[in-house]
Amino acid sequence: MSKITIIGSGNIGLSLAKGLVKSGQYVQADITLTRRSIANLQEEAAFGFQVSDNNAQAVLRAEIVVLAILPQQLRKVLEEVKDTVHVSQIIVSVVSGVSCADIKQVIGEDKLVVRAMPNTAIAIGQSMTCIATDSVADVEIKKVELLFEAVGAVVVIQEDLMTSATALCACGIAFFLRAIRAASQGGVEIGFHAHDALKMAVQTAKGAADLLLQTQNHPEGEIDKVTSPKGCTIAGLNEMEHNGFSSAFIKGIKLSAEKAGGLYNE
Repeated sequence: MSKITIIGSGNIGLSLAKGLVKSGQYVQADITLTRRSIANLQEEAAFGFQVSDNNAQAVLRAEIVVLAILPQQLRKVLEEVKDTVHVSQIIVSVVSGVSCADIKQVIGEDKLVVRAMPNTAIAIGQSMTCIATDSVADVEIKKVELLFEAVGAVVVIQEDLMTSATALCACGIAFFLRAIRAASQGGVEIGFHAHDALKMAVQTAKGAADLLLQTQNHPEGEIDKVTSPKGCTIAGLNEMEHNGFSSAFIKGIKLSAEKAGGLYNE
């Protein structure tokens, strides 16, 4: 079975590792996790994962190397591994705002680099992950798709859309959470206890999302089924729209995309 090294075992790195094991693609012994302090990986070592604090050594035998680190840690890590990564490996970067070209500038133009943008729902195997590359062959991209399908859904996009993907999918988690929070607050105002209102809002949001996923229908088609003439649903929807609901959501996504584009350069 192929080996994988995950550099930077924070929330995303560990969630990916656990998802890969759960899916049956890998066993723990196939996966090497690295951190600056190996003491922080004792639990994972006991669970059967390989652990290391030496990035240069950890990448040697891997078929796939995942860089799951912060933008400000990237250059240091790339300098550490540039002499040990080789042309047959797939380097998967989960680093926001950093292009394939940025990475190849340090580790060599001949290397295979694929970018991936998961979101925090990776922790429960429900990520929406976008992947992109500049020059990697379809067979290699398929391997990266398989990796992230173990922890959610995957879409392959053009690399120039990666900052947009960050706004819609990674930041987007927060936007939908805030919408659910607002719905629960509305529930309290019309008479429910906070914990009941939150449970009702969460399940209703989940039902709406699953309805679209399973039927593949357009949201407006499902909305039409709930809105009767002179009814309470259309009254509520129109009140929200008069107060800029859709417009505010769209503007927020656009601004997040602008900010995401400048992360690495800052």
